[in-house]
Amino acid sequence: MKTDRSTTPDPTPTPTRRQALRLTAAAGLAVSAAPALTGCGGSDSPSGTASKGSLTLIYLGDATQQKAFNQLFDAFHEAHPGITIKARGIAAKDWATFANTVSTQIAGGQVPDIVDVATEGQRLFASKGLLEPLDAYLSLDKKEVTDYYDDADPKLKQWTQKYGSPDGKTYFVPGGYNSTVLYCNTTVFDKAGVDLPDKGWTWDDFRRAGQRIKARTGAYLLPLGYGFPFVDIMPWLLTNGASTFNADWDKPTFDSPAAIEAATYVKGLLDDGLSPKPGGTFDAAAQLAKGKLAALGGGRWPTLDMRRLKLVDKVRIMPWPVQAGHGSPIGWDGWPILKASHNKETAWTFLKWLMSKDAAVFYAKIGGTNIPARNSVAQGKDFLADAPAGSEQLAKAITYGTPIPSPERGAETQAAITQGWQAAITGTKPVADALRAANDKLAGLV
Repeated sequence: MKTDRSTTPDPTPTPTRRQALRLTAAAGLAVSAAPALTGCGGSDSPSGTASKGSLTLIYLGDATQQKAFNQLFDAFHEAHPGITIKARGIAAKDWATFANTVSTQIAGGQVPDIVDVATEGQRLFASKGLLEPLDAYLSLDKKEVTDYYDDADPKLKQWTQKYGSPDGKTYFVPGGYNSTVLYCNTTVFDKAGVDLPDKGWTWDDFRRAGQRIKARTGAYLLPLGYGFPFVDIMPWLLTNGASTFNADWDKPTFDSPAAIEAATYVKGLLDDGLSPKPGGTFDAAAQLAKGKLAALGGGRWPTLDMRRLKLVDKVRIMPWPVQAGHGSPIGWDGWPILKASHNKETAWTFLKWLMSKDAAVFYAKIGGTNIPARNSVAQGKDFLADAPAGSEQLAKAITYGTPIPSPERGAETQAAITQGWQAAITGTKPVADALRAANDKLAGLV
């Protein structure tokens, strides 16, 4: 995901993880605005799986995701032909606005059943009292639920409970997720006489590779920026043992010595000319195809660009280079049922299907923009087919990954983070001063 949007000093909008998926992979997820459907096939207490009814699903975004949501619903409809689902997007600027809009619509009688909430909105949604506790449903279908969690990394369940529950109750079923890796153009590396390491690389290795590539081919190493923290900032912090916040997301750590070292390293890559200047209109995927770029960062979503540009066989996925150790941000979808829904049992039928292996295989086969939660699928032929070599690194990253810090005031915290990183890596302020000023802003937001 993945997901708040704020305004950077450019003043171009800062893309969120969810928006990046939508922009990069035009086959995202949803239907244009449609009235909510209520009153079919549900009750307030779980008593089994509903086989008939109508549901409305809402999500943060616009109608560009319609095609993939329709494909998802078609796959679900094959298993449950008596249930119909419609999705509608709310084009809010951030999760706080989205949650407030949903609250207002419910008060006005427009009651949705299910909402797709990325990591960055889960704590906020749960804190607003909009969601139905799922514990009774999970207990009722314990066999299917256990099968799902036994096939997923245990962190996914732990993180969803820790960050998506203000009171110990369960409000979300975790879905697919994203990590951060590098998509490396093997032709550029070969032309420069640089071998991609079999067991990963260090920051120093990466910088030396970039210097050789620049000298021998003229290609950039990696596009560096500040507007998309999931890729631009967090991997550098996490591979040096740093982050923007502590593990509870209640204390900023953006000015730690390790964070300052990370920003200093990235500034050095820019100063060496190993990246185009950030903030422009550099098309990373197109430049990778032209041999003018050695690598680009991302989660699962750049795979769709690799297919579109016929680069699948010319690209190898590598873990992010490390300083202190492996690290990756992790963002995941959370699937709750709205407390105001009149179709809770029918909604649970859909959520339970999302946990099935059939649903995971569906996501893998359509390409998708995330990694299936089920390890057996994320490491299987359906996910790895027509994908760059090394695609198993995407799922491996969750074993050492860290949830993308997402306090309730997410839009404001992201603005402070991106502005601080921008000032640090572009030299507007000394690195330590830039991150210290940003950290002071963050302290006032939690």
